[in-house]
Amino acid sequence: MRLTQHTVRLVLAEPLRISRSVLTARDAVVLSVEHEGLTGHGEAVSSVFHKLDTPTLQRLAVRAGERLTRFTGPETALHALRVGELTAPGTPAAMTAAVEAALLDLVGKRTATAVHRFLGSPVAPRTATARTISLISPGRAAAQARELAEAGFSVIKIKAGAPDHDEDLDRVRAVRAAAPAARLLLDPNGAWSAGQARTLLPLFAELGVEAVEQPLAPGDPEALARLAARSPLPVIADEDAVTSEDARRLAGRVHGINVKLAKCGGVHAALRIAALIEGSGTDLMLGCLTASTLGIAPAVHIADRARWTDLDGHLLLAHDPWTGIGGGDGLVAATGRPGLGVRPRTETGAESGVDDETGAETGADTGAVAGAREVARAAVRRAAS
Repeated sequence: MRLTQHTVRLVLAEPLRISRSVLTARDAVVLSVEHEGLTGHGEAVSSVFHKLDTPTLQRLAVRAGERLTRFTGPETALHALRVGELTAPGTPAAMTAAVEAALLDLVGKRTATAVHRFLGSPVAPRTATARTISLISPGRAAAQARELAEAGFSVIKIKAGAPDHDEDLDRVRAVRAAAPAARLLLDPNGAWSAGQARTLLPLFAELGVEAVEQPLAPGDPEALARLAARSPLPVIADEDAVTSEDARRLAGRVHGINVKLAKCGGVHAALRIAALIEGSGTDLMLGCLTASTLGIAPAVHIADRARWTDLDGHLLLAHDPWTGIGGGDGLVAATGRPGLGVRPRTETGAESGVDDETGAETGADTGAVAGAREVARAAVRRAAS
């Protein structure tokens, strides 16, 4: 197997303002793993919060490529990744998730199977995604909410954490009035003290907010659990729930855990967290960083496990270099195409009509490819067992 990489600049359609920062663009390092004429792709994005700059991601990609050469095929490499034997110790979760995505995409293409099927979902997940409204004026928030509702969005996530709490309340009131049927989520990104949260949460509950993400600054999960025990609306842990051990500590003590693949290490790590909290009274939320369709797609393939889905990172971009999961109408969906089911956009921005690597749209299937698929299918079954 051979791993190559290239970096793409992802520019947002408008600045994303949250309580701790403003994001206008970020880099995406695209990993491409080639084996026997087929290529799988994954993506890792730069993040100031996660201390991942572009040169660091590029160096990590080189190291991952060196380690991949030890394996005879993507199936054995994927199994090694699952048991912690592929990536080097200390590899950031975002890079592990990107390598896993590329391998899943490649294995899916080799077996002519959509990723969701060998992750245990026979039916392609299709679910409503939240769409984020950042820290903007109540008037602009109302206009955006109205447009989103008209486009088909049924879930809207509103950023909070402005220095003036009345501004947050006015923003939610404006969105509620503009989109009265929408489910509303609130995300202060850890901007409130415990005392502020106890005062504000009842007010937001009265406005019909369905749940709040990480109202308190991360670093004190016990305080978050205590707040959740008395909160009039569900409290979802985000920055305080990164690893499986974090999830184990908070299971049954908060109402939800926001799992992001770049935060936990990929879909298999996310599925372990989902299994760990199942039946505890803590529900799963699937979130994301701002990324392209390629970066969001792996989470879409497990979206049927989540109570709340917030997979709109690709919808915030001025130009998304990939296509294949939708979202513009408020619904993200996996397709029946092999692998992750995503494809590069053409220069005109339209989808290409043929998957050149699999022949999925043309029906092409050479004997050599068919034989490789049978071998890969058997290996996938062994890796999944």
